[in-house]
Amino acid sequence: MDEHEISKVVVKRLPRYYRYLGDLLEAKVERISSGELSELMNVTASQIRQDLNNFGGFGQQGYGYNVKYLYDEIGKILGLDKVYNMIIVGAGNLGQALANYVKFEKNGFLIKGLFDVKPELKGVSVRGIEIRMTDELPQFIRKHDIQIAALTLPKSGAEVIAPVLAENGVKAIWNFAHTDLHLPPTVVVENVHLSESLMHLSYNLNHMD
Repeated sequence: MDEHEISKVVVKRLPRYYRYLGDLLEAKVERISSGELSELMNVTASQIRQDLNNFGGFGQQGYGYNVKYLYDEIGKILGLDKVYNMIIVGAGNLGQALANYVKFEKNGFLIKGLFDVKPELKGVSVRGIEIRMTDELPQFIRKHDIQIAALTLPKSGAEVIAPVLAENGVKAIWNFAHTDLHLPPTVVVENVHLSESLMHLSYNLNHMD
């Protein structure tokens, strides 16, 4: 099947498969059936097989899945066999928390720079990464071949900075700002609106049986 035809819902489940398989690897599990994996993940075995069949299946009848092989293959599908240069724009509490999260680098996301507009933050170091001012962005992006930018700015700042990132070659934006960005289709945007996620939690809490 052409990857463009694969449901976004299926793609969104892939990181969860990857996480569970990583845990199984750490526990020295070499193979697992779809039934056993379904019990761990609380997803039906049929759903697991359908999801993985979109990408070739990976299992063997009577054997199940080789955990290491499936982990590596899902990693390739997610693009985790590559290395990405990344910056964070917005060095407040959230931006600094992201910069301090070392697991990003283990998955191939290398944080090369941290930027802000507040002069008092200039030169401050977060896990060895010096905070720079946003007027340095164009030159820095080109010099360090930055592919991904995390935006942890307020709405007004994000709307100003996002086009600058796109114009200077950033191909993907991880948007934490409370706004929807309007950028060329050549730029991939993943929105993480924390307040909306909390509202979903509130809804589920208030509609429990």
